[in-house]
Amino acid sequence: MTTSYVLAGGCFWCLDAVYRGVRGVSDVVSGYTGGDTENPDYRSVCTGTTGHAEAVRIDFDENVIPGDVVLDMFFTLHDPRQLNRQGNDIGTQYRSAMFPADESQREKFAAALERADELWGGSTVTTIEPLGTWWEAEDYHQDYFAKNPGNGYCQAVAVPKVRKVRAGFAEWMQ
Repeated sequence: MTTSYVLAGGCFWCLDAVYRGVRGVSDVVSGYTGGDTENPDYRSVCTGTTGHAEAVRIDFDENVIPGDVVLDMFFTLHDPRQLNRQGNDIGTQYRSAMFPADESQREKFAAALERADELWGGSTVTTIEPLGTWWEAEDYHQDYFAKNPGNGYCQAVAVPKVRKVRAGFAEWMQ
């Protein structure tokens, strides 16, 4: 059975790059959620006025990889102590947030947030927010890292995150 988590932790290119290399993950889709603007696009989300976050929907098989591992990877691949930013990406669209689809996911996300808070010394700012409407990002954002491996941002920001997760979760990588 496929489970889907929607997570935001900075630029969606980095989350996409990490999760596409994980065993049991069948799809990663970049998109926008958490705001109130209908049909947001990248340009409007980047203004920070839509309320949406850049996020990914991760579809995975819990018979292959436990949901807790997917969430622990999330808290490893970005810095959940940074409010409305990741590095030089600044604005509410880059916030650290989890968007549960139901109460069961909300409970799992809350437990993962507690584990992360212990790991990060009690200073996480990650929010758990209503999922709301999911808006798929433009085609050129899908699997961006694989399509643009030489991109400077990917080399400077995504590659270190991929390496960090690969080192900490080697048994779950493809």
